[in-house]
Amino acid sequence: MNITHRPSDELMLDYASGALSEGWALAIATHLSMCGSTSSLLRGMETIGGILLDEADEACISDKMFGSILDKINSDMISSVGQKKTANDRRFGSVVPQPLATYVGNDLEDLAWKNLGLGVRHLPIELSDKATSARLISIPAGKPVPEHSHSGRELTVVLSGGFHDVTGEYGPGDIQEAYGDLEHQPHARDAEDCIALAITDAPLRFSGIAARLVQPFFKI
Repeated sequence: MNITHRPSDELMLDYASGALSEGWALAIATHLSMCGSTSSLLRGMETIGGILLDEADEACISDKMFGSILDKINSDMISSVGQKKTANDRRFGSVVPQPLATYVGNDLEDLAWKNLGLGVRHLPIELSDKATSARLISIPAGKPVPEHSHSGRELTVVLSGGFHDVTGEYGPGDIQEAYGDLEHQPHARDAEDCIALAITDAPLRFSGIAARLVQPFFKI
């Protein structure tokens, strides 16, 4: 598994500190279960962050100190982690990553998928908090989803297959962070369907009239 897109440092620090809401945490945990390199980086963040915080007066931590923590994590960990494969790296098969399996079970084909049109399917995932919305998306091989931008943030974790858009190519284990300034139209790879976990904190902004008309019914 060649994972090239990983979460930002800010997201990883929020995850390590427990500051993320349930949906964002689910996306990061799913990515972590598929990427040994990011898992190693997280352990480094937890270790180095704990040491630095123990040595500092918590009431006096400034933006400069926060930046130095990031710099030290990157300098100490990235060189040793890099693209190295670890025992935690695995190829995605029929088994759903464990953090996600807690919500949807282990068999993606045995789920009550809902049709969105043009072969695209989705499965809403129930979360205990309402800060974000979560869903699985299935895009037929070689097909796009409707062009859209974002009202807030969207995290997408590829489970199988892959897609490409204006920002690059994404395969199993890759995570995409999208914000309001990104307008894109993800296309699934030609060889196989793309199945991904998508988390949003605000409705998408579809460019086409047809997609906007059906959007209230699907609550995307």
